[in-house]
Amino acid sequence: MNFFPNFHIYWTIIYLLTYYSSVVYSSGGCFCKLEGRIDDCSCNIDTVDYFNNIKLYPILRSILVTDFFRYIKVNLNRGCPFWPDDGKCAIKDCSVKTCPEEQIPPGLKGQGFGVKSRKNGKSAQGEEACDENNDSLGAVNQTISEENYEEFQRWQKHDDSVDTFCEMDDENSSELQYVDLLLNPERYTGYKGPSAHRIWNSIYKENCFRFGGGYGPYTTSKNIDAMCLEKRAFYRSISGLHSSISIHLCGQYYTKGKDCFTKGEWGINVEEFQRRFDPKYTNGEGPHWLKNLYFIYLLELRAIAKAAPYFENEIYYTGNEENDEQVRVAIKKLLEISKSFPDHFDEKVMFRGNDKEARKLKEEFRQHFMNISKIMDCVGCDKCRLWGKIQVQGLGTAFKILFSKDMPTNYSVNNRKDFRLSRTEVVSLFNAFGRLSNSVYNLEKFRQLLGHNHKTEL
Repeated sequence: MNFFPNFHIYWTIIYLLTYYSSVVYSSGGCFCKLEGRIDDCSCNIDTVDYFNNIKLYPILRSILVTDFFRYIKVNLNRGCPFWPDDGKCAIKDCSVKTCPEEQIPPGLKGQGFGVKSRKNGKSAQGEEACDENNDSLGAVNQTISEENYEEFQRWQKHDDSVDTFCEMDDENSSELQYVDLLLNPERYTGYKGPSAHRIWNSIYKENCFRFGGGYGPYTTSKNIDAMCLEKRAFYRSISGLHSSISIHLCGQYYTKGKDCFTKGEWGINVEEFQRRFDPKYTNGEGPHWLKNLYFIYLLELRAIAKAAPYFENEIYYTGNEENDEQVRVAIKKLLEISKSFPDHFDEKVMFRGNDKEARKLKEEFRQHFMNISKIMDCVGCDKCRLWGKIQVQGLGTAFKILFSKDMPTNYSVNNRKDFRLSRTEVVSLFNAFGRLSNSVYNLEKFRQLLGHNHKTEL
């Protein structure tokens, strides 16, 4: 039985019905009916809407429910490195259900990404399997002193850190636990107040690039052009991530029952969406924040397309060969769709010019984002922390793909040592992009529900 049915015709019909019903519902659109070119890109918003909602969203959604991508190992107990913990969120929806070891697919236990190879007798690095009975033939003494070994480890850590944009959990830590993402969906938990506000304030005021000339600590649509391209890209990425998370919370919002006999339910909260994005409540900035969602979408889409040769050579091993093969087929299809996008984000225009200044700016860019990834350990709600870590790790992985000096043009098992991604990085990237894809898709629902007699042209 085909594990991944052909959704294309079905979702095309659904999308067209949705689109035309929204046109009938209103002659124009709401503030979230954005039009025009995406800032610092050559692509239009309607191009992304069609490409995502018709071509990419259905197959990406089917991939993320598979065992390889639904399970992730994460440490939710690391202390906040920047300020004293405010205490854990006590609301029951803040908690995360972890998985007992016996429920984890056997191929994921204790293994890194791509441990096995498609070809028998070879490892993921393409090395021939050894005959253990002949270990004395032509043997080389590979022993090294403890001092030299520690030095090699320091070199490796330095080399890895140069192109690492994100603080990742130590995969060997006993604090890590398996989490089933399908059992812990991202949605509104009730986590708010000073603790939640401190997270975003710290990200924007202390870790986004600052302005000179009296602009103040926050970036707005009125002063962002005073920044260079790299700094604008950094801000748009963070703002787009923030917008995406907000859309998820508005799309999966818990509404209490009207009385003690009526059960509450999860669903779309239009009023909350308006509060977060309507120009009336955001000093005119809400539509610009929504537009930044499209920017980060293009950035992560470009990372996946650029690393397509890498992903095509992996096997997504869980121990269930039939399902693993179906995942590989679906991934190949997804990568073909990603590469077919007509107007990809162009990372080559960034960090150019004077070599010394470009290196300095890239390192500053990297350090700012590294701090943001550490801030995720300060989130008081476990479920918010889980999805915050995944989405920040996913964005950090996209930066690594786009800006690493060792990212090969044509990946093969032979140059794996030059560039590799951990399983956590891969799972985070695809789930993070899945969240962006979901946000773009759900914006159409809000457009239907908020139809007014005007369009927002930015």
